[in-house]
Amino acid sequence: MVIIKPADPRDAHITDLLRQSHALMLSLFSTDDCHFLDIDTLCRDDIKFFAAYFNDTAIGTGAIKITPDYAEVKSMFTDPKQRGFGAAQAILSKLIDTSKHLGLSEIKLETGVGLDAAHALYAKNGFEICGPFGDYKASAASVFMRRTV
Repeated sequence: MVIIKPADPRDAHITDLLRQSHALMLSLFSTDDCHFLDIDTLCRDDIKFFAAYFNDTAIGTGAIKITPDYAEVKSMFTDPKQRGFGAAQAILSKLIDTSKHLGLSEIKLETGVGLDAAHALYAKNGFEICGPFGDYKASAASVFMRRTV
């Protein structure tokens, strides 16, 4: 069973997962089209960061960045060797529930073109395509999605 709980991005195993995610994004997209948050930023007060654990081992991560008007999904990643246990769904559900608990009415995200499994997960959870938000600019490499919480 996958357990989701708050985590420290500076924990060595969590940092390794985040670095894997960053390396994957940099292998797929240009630097200008990679919008991941660095480890220090993920430790700020406006970020709620979680990890998925399976058999007491961290296998995935996810966070929300809190703004006055909405939450933004960040750092969604599951160790490729650990996929299939439901970690991504469990993390996303926790991010949606946390956004609701914080009184936010909307949750948004930016993801990359071609990340079809991620797009399917988000669509299954009620996310719909939208335009750029916040400081994002329209890009051929980006897909923007939103849903109410």
